[in-house]
Amino acid sequence: MARFTRLDVFQRILDERLLPVFNHHDPKATCLVVDAVAAGGVGVFEFTNRADHAIDVFKALSLHCATELPKLILGAGSIIDEATAALYIAHGANFIVGPSFHEGIARLCNRRKIAYIPGCQTATEIATAEELGVEIVKFFPARATGGPDFIRQILGPSPWSKLLPTSLGEVSAEALTSWFQAGACAVGIGRELMPPECVDAADGAAITRRTVEICEMVRRATSAS
Repeated sequence: MARFTRLDVFQRILDERLLPVFNHHDPKATCLVVDAVAAGGVGVFEFTNRADHAIDVFKALSLHCATELPKLILGAGSIIDEATAALYIAHGANFIVGPSFHEGIARLCNRRKIAYIPGCQTATEIATAEELGVEIVKFFPARATGGPDFIRQILGPSPWSKLLPTSLGEVSAEALTSWFQAGACAVGIGRELMPPECVDAADGAAITRRTVEICEMVRRATSAS
């Protein structure tokens, strides 16, 4: 059962402006990564459902966070159907993220007061998601389907929309500034934040340093926007 309300989830994402996105087959490695990112100053984390037995890894991570990182908000991503969403919610997911919009997941999350962040690519998809209660929309894949200019164009007629781009391509101070100046409410970052070589080496200190670096990039980018 979720330990945080959906209002808590939305506010944390909007305050921190950064959503780490990660998947790994090993619970120990996953817990190390989340510990490292949390030590770097991030308080929200998306674990993606992208491998066999991913729910078992998530269960271990959820228990770890409840005891060792009680202030961290943990969610589940790459969710494309109601049954899988319900499974992750039952094991402690505080929010659900998807690569696409699914009306059934939206209704399930609304009934359970769980934040739902679906992936959308068009103005119609965004409007449909918002009609069914979605507060933050994941713009995915962001670089391949329009980049920062897409966000700028959407927010012209729909300034109330909150768009969170993922699959950004380059992650640099200049690139992040372009996303936030276009109007992104936050950004989702994966391997650029948690480099695979650092994960493989169990180098939590390096991941923490990278987290601090990217958090500072985000802070400066949002200050400049």
